[in-house]
Amino acid sequence: MGSLVVLILIVAACVAAPLYANNIAHVDAFASNVQGTYTLNGVTGPVLVNSTEGLGLGVTPIGPTWNFSTYFLGADNQGRDVFARILYGGRNSLLIGFVSAVLCCMLAGLVGVVAGYFGKGVDAVLSRALDVLWAFPVYLLAICLSVVLINTTLTIGPWTLTSGSLLLPILIIGIIYVPYVARPIRGQVMSLREREFVQAAVGAGAKDSRLLRRELLPNVLPTLIVFLPLMTAINMLTESALSFLSIGVQPPDASWGTIINDGVGLLYTRPMVAIAPGIILAITAVALNLLGDGVRDALDPKARLRGSL
Repeated sequence: MGSLVVLILIVAACVAAPLYANNIAHVDAFASNVQGTYTLNGVTGPVLVNSTEGLGLGVTPIGPTWNFSTYFLGADNQGRDVFARILYGGRNSLLIGFVSAVLCCMLAGLVGVVAGYFGKGVDAVLSRALDVLWAFPVYLLAICLSVVLINTTLTIGPWTLTSGSLLLPILIIGIIYVPYVARPIRGQVMSLREREFVQAAVGAGAKDSRLLRRELLPNVLPTLIVFLPLMTAINMLTESALSFLSIGVQPPDASWGTIINDGVGLLYTRPMVAIAPGIILAITAVALNLLGDGVRDALDPKARLRGSL
């Protein structure tokens, strides 16, 4: 419940990003502001000042003011409000992580149920396809697909995916993790197929469609529900890694990974630009994992039985 509260607070803050940027900070989180100024406690100064280190080349952005109305976490090397960008970036990171997790669980559930129930040739074909995906290291496969598709315009029926579309990282991340969810589902279905209630339904003359819909799917659904928050956390980390490498979310959009990338060059002068989104990403991932563990315990009758002893 504590992790759920943390997640609700993070999601609510990210959803309220336009309210914060427009009504509190009065900034545009995406527009360059190299000539901008700020006013704090009656004192006005430039957002970017000339560097005083080394040869004096480049500029140094304002650091954290800890004032929500004026560059709470400071500015990046383009004079943009870091806190506002973190809130906006969180919307994309959470959206990509959740939607890709839903896509992954749906595809994995379909493949796992069909392969586990029908077996034989169907299982052999689907299992070999999963093995092909499993043979590639996850990040290597994701990077290869991103590099190939990031500058490509795809047309799928009525939908057109451009290089800046968030659907591209959603599809890429959702597909590469399918084997990791489909394998356990397949094994569970193979076990359920031999259970008494399934055999009784077969003896009563139930068709395959009814068996899948009424007997197997309800027993597999709790497992998919448990996988959903866990895969959301993994997918968010994957998206942040791809965005950090500039092959995930593309400008002018932002995500926690792109903001961390923006702060790499400021680690020695303004480390908060990279540290803040990293901390929030870690907190969100931990909260999602704890939520997944809690959901698993809640849906596992054996766990409830052990807790009552």
